[in-house]
Amino acid sequence: MKSILSIVFAFILSTTFAQKNFQGKATYMSKTTMDMSRFGDQMSEQRKKQMMARMKNFLEKTYTLTFNKTASSFKENVSLEAPGSSGPSWGRSNGQGSIYKNSKDQKMVEDVEQFSKRFLVTEKMVPEQWELGTETKKIGQYTCYKATLTKEDTNIDWGSIFRRRGNNSKKDSTNSAQKEAKNMLTITAWYTPQIPVSTGPDKYYGLPGLILEVNAGRTTMLCTEVAISTDGELVIEEPTKGKEVSREEYNEIIRVKTEELREQFQRRGGRGRGRM
Repeated sequence: MKSILSIVFAFILSTTFAQKNFQGKATYMSKTTMDMSRFGDQMSEQRKKQMMARMKNFLEKTYTLTFNKTASSFKENVSLEAPGSSGPSWGRSNGQGSIYKNSKDQKMVEDVEQFSKRFLVTEKMVPEQWELGTETKKIGQYTCYKATLTKEDTNIDWGSIFRRRGNNSKKDSTNSAQKEAKNMLTITAWYTPQIPVSTGPDKYYGLPGLILEVNAGRTTMLCTEVAISTDGELVIEEPTKGKEVSREEYNEIIRVKTEELREQFQRRGGRGRGRM
């Protein structure tokens, strides 16, 4: 069944590409939930609610994906914040970053600024082992098909900054074992062959149609608007400013920095633990 679906989708893509110069923009709403149970009874319910309120700008965002046949750029829509509503500085965007994907060159570049430094995280786009299903649903006017993927989760665990480290040696050895084991992530995507571009939000790609919804771990990204254009040419440029690093190098840099932040957080928390 999968091979038949692939042939049908390939035919749809080839005939549609021959008819139109597909390009456009898609708006996505992203929402991430935070596992507050990790704090246990170390933090009061009132304190947890206050933290969630401060983290809202970090956990709920909107993005724009600009795309054509072979390239796309995914960028956060940044709005002016009201006084006192800002969350953690490391979670805010300055509107400069983006994720650039080019299926022709098989290249993905994440332009990101963290801890006052600019990085170009460069990866080769390899074929993802998506499982294509027959289940469908409507997202707006588009008929979408379900696809699933299980892969290693290489995203940064920002919540680890607030996690207290245990003093028990058994806990420490358990934590070390968990670090060595790969953290696998199951991803569910909904894509539409009606928009014949093999890209999607964030770092997702490789399906025979634009991905309109992604559910991965505690994060959901949903397309709320699509504007297709066949006139003119949308400019999609590969980012060039910043220090070029691999995904592994970037994650190691961030791991060291978050370890420093965690230690600072724990020192502050230790002084105020009785008030939590």
